[in-house]
Formats: sequence, structure tokens, C-alpha cells
Amino acid sequence: MAKRIEASNVSSYYGSFKAIDSVSMTVEPKTITALIGPSGCGKSTFLRSINRMHEVLPGARIEGRLTIDDQNIYDPDVDVTAVRRMIGMVFQRPNPFPTMSIYENAVAGLKLNGVKKKSLLDEAAEKSLRSANLWDEVKDRLDRPGAGLSGGQQQRLCIARTIAVEPQVVLMDEPCSALDPISTLAIEDLMFKLKDRFTIIIVTHNMQQAARVSDKTGFFSIDKTGDPGRLIEYDDTQKIFSNPSQRKTEDYITGRFG
Repeated sequence: MAKRIEASNVSSYYGSFKAIDSVSMTVEPKTITALIGPSGCGKSTFLRSINRMHEVLPGARIEGRLTIDDQNIYDPDVDVTAVRRMIGMVFQRPNPFPTMSIYENAVAGLKLNGVKKKSLLDEAAEKSLRSANLWDEVKDRLDRPGAGLSGGQQQRLCIARTIAVEPQVVLMDEPCSALDPISTLAIEDLMFKLKDRFTIIIVTHNMQQAARVSDKTGFFSIDKTGDPGRLIEYDDTQKIFSNPSQRKTEDYITGRFG
């Protein structure tokens, strides 16, 4: 079941450097939220904080409260592995495991979680590849290397791998930045289908993409280099792009800076 995400005064640090400052937002289940803003403003840091990938870096930590359906995922008794299983991540560049076949890539997460029964793995592979709109293109060559697919197909394979373990939230960090326009459109179409099952948050530098795919948009920015990123405005996407409340938001989306 898709989850509700709530950030309350979340600040993230790399050692003594504060990367984002006091971010608060609520993301409703079965929606697509886009995070936009100039490079270095903390969008990806905030995204990685949601599934606790931020803290794998030495000295990284967060302050504030991040809840998934009212459960603080940073509580000491919370299993980090369970959090990352519940909150999947798709990265900027397609990253299929190079030594694995298409099939092995699709079920890699399930195997890591201890699923061994072939019938279950077969069923999950087909279901996830169909959900990623990839099954018809690869069903006759599942034993071929995943790295041999085109860039757009590789990214859809990575999405299939992510959703095969049945997460409730899917995070996407600029998933189309390395793809051609046709592959980008395929990923965007896929997002619309997946939001019926998942809560999706996407970081993008593509204003048109944010306007096309998202229900809500959060605009992050910084005052100057070295300052922490802040959430300037968070609202319905239509309002952000047609009548933003903050002048800084308007300046960014109209191309005056960034």
C-alpha cells in the first residue's frame, strides 16, 4: 500500500556542513511529487534522506522528523534494511548489474531478501517487467545481459528491479537525465501507471517534465554557494507553474536564474 510521507523541520548534514535546512512537507499516497531547483540546493540530499541512504556517507546525519505513515524512520529501533525495502530508489543513470541477465536483474532484490522458489521468482519477474512496460520487449531474451539493453530499456529494467520487492514508495533521482526524448516519454508514461500503486517522488531539472507528470511540486533553492538548501515553496503543480506565491519561485521557473 502506498504510504504518506511527512517531513518536519528536516535538516541534513555532511559532517559540519548543513546541506538542507528545516524542510517540512507532506506527500500524500498515490501521488507524484516533483522536486525542482538549481544544482546544489539539496534536492537529492532530501530525497536520499527519505530512505536513509544519506547516512551511508561518513559523518552524514539528519535532524528533525521524517515519518512514513506516522512512523519515524529515524527512530533507534527502526530496521534500516526494512526502510530501504519499503522505499525503493531509481538513480540518475541506469545501473543494471552488469554480470546479471535481464531476469536476474529483475529478481535481484527478491533473492537478496531470501526468496528462492523459482515459481515465485518467475512470477515476480514477469509482473515487475510488465509493470515497467518492458516485458514484451525482453520476454524472449531474459537470459541476455541487462547491460545489453538500450539506455531507456535499462532504466525501465532498474524500475522493474525496484518495484519487484513491492515497496510502498519509489524515489527517482533525475531518472531521465541520461535518456533521449522517446525514452523519457516512456518513463513518464510509466510513472502515471505506477502512481496507482506507489507514492512517487522525483527530482528533476526539467521544468516541462515536472509540469507534465507531478501532482505537487517543491521548489528548493539556496541564497549563495555554501549556504544550506531550503524549501522555498511547495504546492499543487498547476499553481507553482501558473501562479507561484514566492517571487523566487517565479524567477526560477521563468528562467531568470538557475
